[in-house]
Amino acid sequence: MSVIELGSLTERFRLDRAAEAALSRYAQMLASDPLAPTTVRAPAAVRDDHLADSLVALELEAVTSADAIADIGAGAGLPGLVLAAALPSCHVTLLDSVNKKCEFMRAASARMGLENTTVVHARAEEYHGSFDVVTARALAPLDVLAEYAAPLLRLGGHLVAWRGKREAEVEADGARAAEILGLSVQEPVRVEPYPTAAHRYLHLMCKVKETPHRFPRRPGMARKRPLGAL
Repeated sequence: MSVIELGSLTERFRLDRAAEAALSRYAQMLASDPLAPTTVRAPAAVRDDHLADSLVALELEAVTSADAIADIGAGAGLPGLVLAAALPSCHVTLLDSVNKKCEFMRAASARMGLENTTVVHARAEEYHGSFDVVTARALAPLDVLAEYAAPLLRLGGHLVAWRGKREAEVEADGARAAEILGLSVQEPVRVEPYPTAAHRYLHLMCKVKETPHRFPRRPGMARKRPLGAL
């Protein structure tokens, strides 16, 4: 089995030895475990597309200062498990509607030695909580993410959404949804998780007002009738 070298990430993101060791074990699971819900297996791609792309969130003060993060549609645990390793004082709740993915995340968290994670088999619309940050990576358009995240955020909390190339229409839909949900859209932050990465942005929305009681709508409605298109 190839060793996945993480030295460059350790230095860039100032990870301690415990975090580096945890992420090394996680990277090996992503690369070799047949139950890992990912198609990215090559060691360099695991390091770059999975770990580095998750760790760029540490460039945001909202993330590094958070006490409680919810990762929705967490899948294989990205970015949630990576952030949990890097931020041991922050509790990370990982939500996914697919039980097999939740089982993998529980196994990965145990293998990583993490004590600050909770894996929940649930849809975002069905879960109740109050978080400083909600993260979402490759999950849904911005207006849908806003509806998923707003009810889970405390006042002053942030949605952090990973996206590629900027799209004016998608961002406009997201802004319309944000206004309805009590969120304020911030300027997207361009990031470079690794040298050859192109078109990587973190989109932020801050909760500035209480979300109306009619949200969340029943499961599936956010995608079926997205607020940005209404």
